[in-house]
Amino acid sequence: MVRTEDIHEGLASMEMPDWGPTTPVTAPPLSEARIALISTAGLKRTDVRPFLPGANDFRVLPGDLDFADLQLSHVSVNFDRSGYQQDPNIAFPLERLREMEANGEIGSVAKWHYSFMGATDPSRMVETAPQVARLLKEDNVTAAILVPI
Repeated sequence: MVRTEDIHEGLASMEMPDWGPTTPVTAPPLSEARIALISTAGLKRTDVRPFLPGANDFRVLPGDLDFADLQLSHVSVNFDRSGYQQDPNIAFPLERLREMEANGEIGSVAKWHYSFMGATDPSRMVETAPQVARLLKEDNVTAAILVPI
């Protein structure tokens, strides 16, 4: 596990951009919510190209994905992969969402989910974040779980 004092100087000194004010929205009860996952673990399907260092793009992951078809392509040498290797739900809790849907705790699991490469300068997401927002709206997603890695 990396210690804070060992983080690359560029990341530790990075200023967070000011995205300005946002308009609050009223979310439905969880029992009615359609939920998507957004991970920064650099996850991808095995048949899709891996992420490159500093990538600002994303990968689309289907809601019916089998974990055998999921691959972690995070490029950081500091990323501890041992938890993911034991249980992919650590970085992408899709099976837990499916269980919650089956138990009636959430309305439904989204058809599509998204993965980014972690440790990318947030200002590089100015173009891709709105693309994912549009895709979430098209899938009628009313809540997203952000899984920061």
